[in-house]
Amino acid sequence: MKNKLKFLFYFSFAGISIYAQTSLETQYNYANNLYENKLYFDAVTEFKRLLFFDEGKKYSYECSFKTGDSYKQGARFDDAIKYFTLADINAKEDSQRFNAQIEIVKVNILRKTTDRALQLLDSMDVNYKFYNKKDEINYWRGWTYMFADDWKNASKSFALIDYQHELKILCDRIAKEKYSESFAKILSFIIPGAGQVYTGHYFSGALSLAWNLLFGYLTIDAFVEDRVFDGVMVGSLLWLRFYQGNYENAEKFAKEENIKIINKAYRYLQNEYQGEKP
Repeated sequence: MKNKLKFLFYFSFAGISIYAQTSLETQYNYANNLYENKLYFDAVTEFKRLLFFDEGKKYSYECSFKTGDSYKQGARFDDAIKYFTLADINAKEDSQRFNAQIEIVKVNILRKTTDRALQLLDSMDVNYKFYNKKDEINYWRGWTYMFADDWKNASKSFALIDYQHELKILCDRIAKEKYSESFAKILSFIIPGAGQVYTGHYFSGALSLAWNLLFGYLTIDAFVEDRVFDGVMVGSLLWLRFYQGNYENAEKFAKEENIKIINKAYRYLQNEYQGEKP
């Protein structure tokens, strides 16, 4: 009688376990199907449901990782980092841990928290478990610098992978094309209008030089003629105003031209570059 009871107990327990595992697998397949079909909002709900019932944590990594990616696709970056971090914690292999950490880096790139992304990449770079992942780490370090508008350091990062890397060549070109805002301003300090000419705004540069020459002449002429009041008024109200506007405009034009150059590079990365992106 006791043997029969034991048999029934073990049989019932095994049946419940098998049913639970089957139920979890079915739930995972359902959630994953939503994810694969890019129904990210619904996928998040089902993955979270599975995480709640998966006491043995069989699917904890996969669910956390794909929940994080679903949030990332919806630009919910804080939530994405939360679940990628859970994936990192529940990773069973170094490759899973590396993938989760790289995704955290990508999210930080997208939300332009540059210091945090670089900090994570530096810690991964010195982790002996990731010693064979140097190229990938440098690749995402390059992307971090590009999104931070630091094209020279981005170029250095891609050069560590391949000196002829497509993105290194792009970064070198952008760094060369960009205007120096401080140089444009200094030029216009020395010669009014020169900063505008440097940024390609020739008419504005010529006009600025003409106005400064005119009011400079009128100011000096007034003092020479002993018309001190006229000299002070013309000099302070007109000449200095045009002189100040001249170098401020030079800096503004440099910024505007740089934005155009950077946006063109970003459009290329988004629409034409075939490599992996954040």
